[in-house]
Amino acid sequence: MERVAGPRGAPPHPGGSADAPGVPQDGRRARWTEHRRARREDLVGAAVEAVRRAGPAFAVDDVARSAGVSKTVIYRYFTDKDELVDSVLERISTAVLLPRLLGEIGREHPDDRSALRAVITAFVSMIEDEPELYRFAYAQTGRSGRADLVAGTEHQIAAALGVRMSARLAAAGRPTGPAMTWAYGVVGMVQLATHWWSRARSVPAVELADQLTALAHGGLDTLLPPRQAGTGQDGG
Repeated sequence: MERVAGPRGAPPHPGGSADAPGVPQDGRRARWTEHRRARREDLVGAAVEAVRRAGPAFAVDDVARSAGVSKTVIYRYFTDKDELVDSVLERISTAVLLPRLLGEIGREHPDDRSALRAVITAFVSMIEDEPELYRFAYAQTGRSGRADLVAGTEHQIAAALGVRMSARLAAAGRPTGPAMTWAYGVVGMVQLATHWWSRARSVPAVELADQLTALAHGGLDTLLPPRQAGTGQDGG
């Protein structure tokens, strides 16, 4: 019969009940919690590797093979495949997508065009480097009641761009209201065009980045006030 007290799967308390008076449990529970967290992280890593090989068609069996365990072990740490998929999407977002894109947005660039091109190139390069992860993430959009990685990432990138554009407008004494509209417009344009390109591959990746940069910069260059020397403010 499964014990009610204590974490699921915890070893039985030697010599008596886990709730026996005078027996400290905090240390054991903390170690067990950390063990489960670390084991779960390892399994998510194995799932990401499985997705790299199988793409959107990955199955829990693929994860089990990647981790070298049985499916039963996987389901000790995840209630179902949806929870596993959510964890994989979160890992892709936090370890692959956002570091590349937010890193470029936060980096200083010599001019607006260079700043925009760096961010766009980072996104295009990510699809070149991790095509199966991108296909998997996009395939999960619109799942009922589940997290949407693509939309969530777009929101974070647009918000970061909007903050920089807003600061640029404020420094010039202009209304900051349009900043978020422009930011979402740029992000949506780049994401949709790049998604189309990921299937069509009509031009090389470098040329795609150049084309998207020309389009984005052509609009923003007429809308944003000039950069102020020494402020590091840019449009992308």
